[in-house]
Order: sequence, then C-alpha cells, then structure tokens
Amino acid sequence: MKKSVTFLPDNVTIEVDNGENLLSAAAKAGIYIQASCGGDGVCGKCKVKIEQGEVAANKAMQLKADEHAAGFRLACQSSIIEDLVVSIPVATSKDGKALKAKPKTTRAISARSLDHLIGTWQVAPPVEKRFLTLDPPTLEDNVPDLQRLMRAIKKKCHDCSEPTYDHPELLMELPFTLREADWQVTAIMLRGKRAEEPDRIIAIEPGDTTGNLYGLAVDIGTTTVCGVLIDLNSGEVIAEASAYNDQIGCGEDVISRIIYSQRPGGLKALQEKVVRTINTVIETVCKKVIISPSNISYIMAAGNTIMSHLLLGLNPKFLRESPYVPTCSHFPLTRAAALGIHAHPSVRLFLYPAVASYVGGDIISGVHACQMYKSPELTLFIDIGTNGEIVVGNEEWMVCAACSAGPAFEGGGIRHGMRANAGAIENFHIHPETLEPMIITIDRIKPCGICGSGLIAIVAELLEAGVIDQQGKFNRSLDHPRIREGIDGYEYVLAWAKDTLMGEDIAITEVDFDNLTRAKGAMYAGYVTLLESVGMTFADLDRVIMAGNFGAYIDLEQAICIGLLPDIDRDKFYYLGNASMLGCQISLTDHVRFRERMMVSSLITNLELSESAQFMNHYMASLFLPHTDMALFPTVRDKLPR
Repeated sequence: MKKSVTFLPDNVTIEVDNGENLLSAAAKAGIYIQASCGGDGVCGKCKVKIEQGEVAANKAMQLKADEHAAGFRLACQSSIIEDLVVSIPVATSKDGKALKAKPKTTRAISARSLDHLIGTWQVAPPVEKRFLTLDPPTLEDNVPDLQRLMRAIKKKCHDCSEPTYDHPELLMELPFTLREADWQVTAIMLRGKRAEEPDRIIAIEPGDTTGNLYGLAVDIGTTTVCGVLIDLNSGEVIAEASAYNDQIGCGEDVISRIIYSQRPGGLKALQEKVVRTINTVIETVCKKVIISPSNISYIMAAGNTIMSHLLLGLNPKFLRESPYVPTCSHFPLTRAAALGIHAHPSVRLFLYPAVASYVGGDIISGVHACQMYKSPELTLFIDIGTNGEIVVGNEEWMVCAACSAGPAFEGGGIRHGMRANAGAIENFHIHPETLEPMIITIDRIKPCGICGSGLIAIVAELLEAGVIDQQGKFNRSLDHPRIREGIDGYEYVLAWAKDTLMGEDIAITEVDFDNLTRAKGAMYAGYVTLLESVGMTFADLDRVIMAGNFGAYIDLEQAICIGLLPDIDRDKFYYLGNASMLGCQISLTDHVRFRERMMVSSLITNLELSESAQFMNHYMASLFLPHTDMALFPTVRDKLPR
C-alpha cells in the first residue's frame, strides 16, 4: 500500500511503499537531509520533525527527551506507516543566514507497462509428463516394450506424431521400470524445438509423478549466477536463489577468464567452478520447497558467449583474438548430468544462442523477453555492465554491439568501490552551500564503500554543485575540509573514519572520476555508433529499455547528468529488470514463446566496435561530463554552474 509524504518547507510530495525508510524517501524526492553515517543512526544529523502522522521509529540516543516529545525523529531510523507531513530543519551559516537546499528533480527508471513490453504467455512448458497405463504383455500380444510404450503414448494423443528417443540408457531401464511399476508409468516428454518436430521421450518414471514437474531458469552472469525454480504445472515461481560465480577467483572479467582458460587445466577448472555454482543454486532452491534436485525436469539458461563456452567446456581462445570468432553460436541441447549438474539424469539444459563473441545468449534472452522482434517501435535496448551490450531495432531489423565499459559500474577500479552489498553507498546528495553530504547505504548501516548507483549519484551531485568540473577535476578554489589532497590527488571525503564501518575515511578521487568517465563514455559512444550505422539518432527512438539489476537503483536524471544515458524525453525510458532471467522464465513456461527465440537471433546483425574508427571518435568526445558537445545535453547544460 502506498503512503504519501510531504516535505516542508519545499512542499514536495512523494508516494512510497508502506514501511519505506524516511531518509530513503527524502533522497528519492530530491530532498536534502544531512546524513553522514549512511543511515546507521549514529551521527544524529538527520533530525526531522513529524508535523502530521506517525512513523515507526527506533529509539535514538542522539535525540533529547524534549526533542522527541516535540515530534523530532531521526529520518534514517524512521519507517513510514501512514501519510506524513515532515519538516526539514534549515541549516544556517555562522552569521545566522539560512542555507537552503533547493529540491532536485529525481526520477527512477520506470518499470511501468511491463505487460505491454513482455506480453502474456501460457503454461505450456517445453517438457511435460504423461501418465500412462500399459496393457501387460501376453502370448497373444508380446510386442517389444518400447513399441508397447509408444502405443500407449499414441493412444493418449491420436493426432500426435510418434515420439522419438535419443539415448540407450532409456532402453536399459525400460523393461525393469515397466514391470516394477505394474505397467503404470509416467513418461517425461520433450517437445520438439520446432513445431514440425516430434516429441522426444527423455525418461520413464514408475507410477504417477505428473504432480511433480519443475523447471529451473538460470542466468549465468560473470559475477553472479541466479536461479528461479518454477512449478511447470502452474507456471508459478516457487523459489529463487543466487550465488557469486566461483570463477571470480580466476578473474573478475571475461578477458581475464579467457586468459586463465589457456593455462594447463584452466578450462576444466573454470567449467567445474561454474557447474559448482549452479549446483549451489539448485540445492538452495530445492531446500526452500523441500524437493530433490532429481525432480527438476528441464533447465533453461542464458549467459554471455564466454560464460556459455566455459560451461560447455568449449575453448574460448579465439573469442579474444581478431576477428573474434566463437566456436558456435547455437549451442547443442545438452544433458545436464553430463556436465556434472545436479538434476534428473535425463534432464536437458538449453542455452540461449549467442550472436557474436561479446553479445551472448543473455542479450538474446532479454530481447526475446521484451518482444523487440515483434514491435514496430524503434527501441534502444541497453544492458550496462563490465561488458556493456546494446541492441537497436524493431520487428524488421536489429543491430547489436558490445563495448568494454570496464568494472567501474560494479565498483572495480574505484578506490573505495565495492559490489552492491550491505554498507555500500547507494545514494548521495550534497548541500549546494555547505557541501555537506547526505549518504544512504544498502541496509542503512555505516558506510564501507561505494557501489555503482552510488558512484553515479556522487559524480552527478558534485558536478551540479560545482565541486568538480566537466573534466572531473576538483575546483581548487573551494576551501572546505572535505576537499583535500590525498595519495591519489585531490579527493572529496564522503564519510569520516568515525562514521565508517572500517574506521577509515571513505573518499572519492579524481582517479575514480577518470575511471567512471571512461566507462560511461564507452557506453554512450556505443549507442551513438550503433545508431549512426543505421542512419539514425536518439531523436528517432521511440523507447529505451534498460535491462539488468543495476538499472533498478540508478536515478535517471543523475545518469543523464554524467552522460551515461541520452538526454531525451524521460517518458521513453523503461526498466525491465533481469531481462536475461525473464526470457528464460518465459521460455521455460511457454513452448510457443520458446520457439520464437529463433526469430530473435535471425534478425540481429553484430557490429564490431573495436574495429570502428567512428566509435573511437565518439568515445573521445564522451570523455567529458556529460559530453564535449553540450548541445546533446540541454537539460544538463541548464543545471550546471556557469
């Protein structure tokens, strides 16, 4: 249920979910409240007065009894449980002058109209179970067991083609299973990958097991492997889990892992590590609903091209060398057990096809999920990460590219960078006159680093406040204790040691700005180059779809301010979430939508940016905040100090 919060004296109103933290709500509304401990409740600086309504607040030692009685609360320790009117105390200078911070426009990337984007799907999975009662053999009817099984299947479905089978183990077990089950068995049937293909028998189970039909959707990420367990009889998601990819110890990015795979035993080690991670996810989801991994009847997976190669044990050596050729783009339907994955011995693992060396099945799955291939609207599909992937097109054509943005968006290359874990600074505002920070961390504990969304917020706020210039250099004329010269040059102290989890200052440096600028510059140059390759500009776009978990946490205005996203109509932006996982879920649930995946891969053409002179030109032009050509960012130009 939504609650309304009005912040005074600016009279800004925002609607938030019941139970939302008040400090987080203020940040989302663009309201500055000084807070330096990340929301841990120890600095005592985020005092606000509740004028109307009530909050659920933890007892705060920093509030005196008379302050509490007067309605003051610490915003970071207050949960919104009803409609509120909240007064924000105005900071004053030494001479008593009010130092007012104007509210800022903030905007989360909309997840609106997802039904319009992803459409509907039926519960008709690519694998099904059929309970069969066979006539026992007699001297008059002593046809082979396999023929008897086929006859029973045909009897259940008169219009179906005769099914096939593809492994001798089925025949080895069949006569014993039939007799031990008294001729009552369940056949696990795999639908043909194309409508004209017959179904395939992949296993026979004793008795009626039709009530236990489960599938697993898996997103094999470079950093994280996510799994969703689905009841394929109802289409309901019944458990979810994720785990860090064990391959991280062999390199944080795909290039490092390709290099590692060329060591003696390296390829085998990488395959074993990702299989072990998938098994961890399987065990976790199965424990949640108390089923055995052997109850999983199908696995639908997607990953980038390198992750897919490593899972199957294919050598990725030539993916890194020009002309960047993968071993294959359409991966074979594989028996999961043969890879060491814990599931039913006959379970098949399907990997979404890749397009090119650095545009993989995860992007195909995402484009498949949002149905770009069916829409006349010209769409820019973006998945921001270490390996940024971009698709432009509609139902008639699509062009894709990958650009190496580097690990900055995941905290890599940033002095106090970290992944989006507890204690990471995820949102930031700065008072334009006092230059004091408002810091919000994940789980609202003392800060211990900066994650990707926090990095974008920090750079955008410092730029708008005039603390840094468009080259990412500090304004040396500012005399402020938080702006100082450190071991890596000038820096801004986000949190003093006494307010941090590890007892040392957390700062953002000019080196950090350089790394972020290169990362966002690569992404923006990729958009422009891809659009130019088809004779278009941002003005031609009907919509921009952001994919990946990262997009859920970045503020649209801040992302545009630093030049990560184009300065166009904000209503054109959509957020899809983990599109790779969503595509796997849809395909796992509806075999008709699953078969449409071939339309996606056949429509997409890859553009190799590493060989494009235009890309390098656009990249160099993008190494500014937000860009060297401010005509491309008119709304940002109007906000920046003159």
